[in-house]
Amino acid sequence: MAKPLTLSAALGLIGYVLLPWFGVEYGIFERDWIDAGGLLSPEGASGLLQTPLAGRFYLLLPGAILMFLLGFARLGKPTAGQQRIALGVTLAGLLVTAAPGFLSRWTGLDLPALGVIREPLGYGAMAALASMFFCATTIWSKLGRGNRDAFVVGAIAFIVALIGIFVFYPLAHVLGSAFSPAGGRSGLESAWHTLTGSDLWSVSCWFGGRACGSAVNSLTLGIMTATSTTFLGLAFALLATRTRFPAKRLLRALAVLPVITPPFVVGLALILLFGRAGSVTQFFADLTGMDAGRWFYGIWGVWLGQTLAFTPIAFLVLVGVVEGVSPSLEEAAQTLRADLGATMRSISLPLFKPGIANAFLLGFIESLADFGNPLVLGGSHGVLSTDIYFAVVGAQADAGRAGVLALILLCMTLGAFHVQRQWLGKANYTTITGKGDSGAHAPLSRAHSFLVHAVTVPWLAFTVIIYVMIFYGSVVKLWGLDHSLTLQHYVSAFGVEWTERGLWWNGRAWDSFWTTISLSAIAAPITAAIGLLTAWLLIRQNFFGKATFEFATMLSFAVPGTVVGVSYILAFNAPPVELTGTGIILVLCFVFRNMPVGVRGGVAAMKQLDPSLDEASLTLGANSFQTLRVVILPLLRPAIVAAIAYSFIRAITSVSAVIFLVTADQNMATAYIIGLVESGEYGVAIAYSSVLILVMLVVVTGVQLLFGKRTLRRENRLGQAQGAIAPTPNQAISEAEHVPAR
Repeated sequence: MAKPLTLSAALGLIGYVLLPWFGVEYGIFERDWIDAGGLLSPEGASGLLQTPLAGRFYLLLPGAILMFLLGFARLGKPTAGQQRIALGVTLAGLLVTAAPGFLSRWTGLDLPALGVIREPLGYGAMAALASMFFCATTIWSKLGRGNRDAFVVGAIAFIVALIGIFVFYPLAHVLGSAFSPAGGRSGLESAWHTLTGSDLWSVSCWFGGRACGSAVNSLTLGIMTATSTTFLGLAFALLATRTRFPAKRLLRALAVLPVITPPFVVGLALILLFGRAGSVTQFFADLTGMDAGRWFYGIWGVWLGQTLAFTPIAFLVLVGVVEGVSPSLEEAAQTLRADLGATMRSISLPLFKPGIANAFLLGFIESLADFGNPLVLGGSHGVLSTDIYFAVVGAQADAGRAGVLALILLCMTLGAFHVQRQWLGKANYTTITGKGDSGAHAPLSRAHSFLVHAVTVPWLAFTVIIYVMIFYGSVVKLWGLDHSLTLQHYVSAFGVEWTERGLWWNGRAWDSFWTTISLSAIAAPITAAIGLLTAWLLIRQNFFGKATFEFATMLSFAVPGTVVGVSYILAFNAPPVELTGTGIILVLCFVFRNMPVGVRGGVAAMKQLDPSLDEASLTLGANSFQTLRVVILPLLRPAIVAAIAYSFIRAITSVSAVIFLVTADQNMATAYIIGLVESGEYGVAIAYSSVLILVMLVVVTGVQLLFGKRTLRRENRLGQAQGAIAPTPNQAISEAEHVPAR
């Protein structure tokens, strides 16, 4: 125990002595923090210097506790009583350090003598809190509470603390803001007035009216998109695994492209085709002599955009399920004289049920959370995600209304999770066992094959046209008016010029581009590390509250991105944790929004590792940390790289959450492109999007080349004849993100 305690206490003490205790405008890598106006000022002083410079005597207590822990760590074999005393002192230090700031925020009190002040916690306070936190978990483990392994106890407590601070704490602020007084009404009256408003629940469009309420629109769109994406995803999965379709490489590419495409880019391409100046609209206007209208903008346009964007993700979920059905079951049905059609109806489709349910759930949640397509294509038909955005950034700036709308959106997604679990029930869908299985998947019947080709081939051609339009729209001067070819949009966004002073990056999009790449690159390994650590705890450790722990780690997937963005704005725009306007809040948003990627991917990969490997390492005297570092992590290398790559891509393409968090200094690519769209600069917007797609395509291709494809069993005969698609590790991570563990 001495070494971990000594290290934790020493690092905390260094932070207490050297780092600013309260939040400051500058960073620790800038000169300001050591100038006279920084570390030696009351605002930027460390915890140790706060007493002589600002008279804050209560800050001597954290330093004294850290010194006590440093001394306690030097005790050879402390008794149980001494350990309990040390644990109590450490918990008191945590409470004294963290509680005053939260008390000031929640009560509005400002009592500097007691430390109840409205100041954000700084680097020094964070270092001291982290130090005391890990000292407490180490002492707790040695007392034999729950688990005697200090690393395991610390890891569990660390994950729980992170989820509490960056998932539940922000959601609590959404709940609180929903019941805040407004317009002369009490909190409950205000929330009820918003909740029951006709602008949310009107169904007039069903009876010939102008528009339905935004909640009705969101629910309708969610069901429509989930149905269409699941149907098309299943059709493409069958096309890839049960037919002799020759262009399966093209199918693989088109399955990956929408995953790496910014969410609203497909909507821009649809505007180039069906907008008022679109090719198709102008063609029919010239043909019929009618004026080109705005017929495409509305629910049907958004639905088409979402179906194009989310169908490939449904395919990635379903192709693994279709490929995973044991061929022996289908062969048994045919042995009993069932034809191919009956085999598909009675054997295969029922076994696809978990994949169909998960694909439908995914499409529903993605549709509810989608922000880009409704903003670009929705016209006057609002949905909850865009209403929340305008409630926060619009002229009304009504945080209470945004909170109520966010709660409605959250209830819809959690309700969808509940319905899915009830539909699947407790049935067992396992078809892959430890026994060898080299049978061939049954091909589709002639009627089913015709139906699958009739559905998928036109849609595949339409998708190709959409991506051709994306590229073409970036190399014409002005879509609809001047179609002469030019690279001016790329030069405007990413121009580079050689001057007397060296290379000058004069393109207007460079700042946004490098900010996006750097923040995504920082967030990706953190996301993978936390996700894989959580997966290791879930698979290899037994502890009290494990089921609740697993639910909490997956909750961020159920929370729509718009709700996440609003909750972070409400939670972290004021002390004691003030992060608004910084790059840190964007990194944290990416990490905890995408954490289920690493968790589910790690769970899937770790289940393939025999627990006897861990047991052998522990038997030879290694502790849990050494076993994880030396034995487990090298075997999880493909899952780690795939999780990092996919987290990187998700961070770049995120829009619904970051739209609330970006600033002029920290402007992400998706928010910048939306600004270009709103100002009518479609060419530059599409050029920027094309560059992002190229960057992410390089990342995905690199992962696929390095780690190949996953094999569930010996290649079946149909697959050998056709080059059947098996999901790559990157696709497996995508599946794992969207398929809740059963």
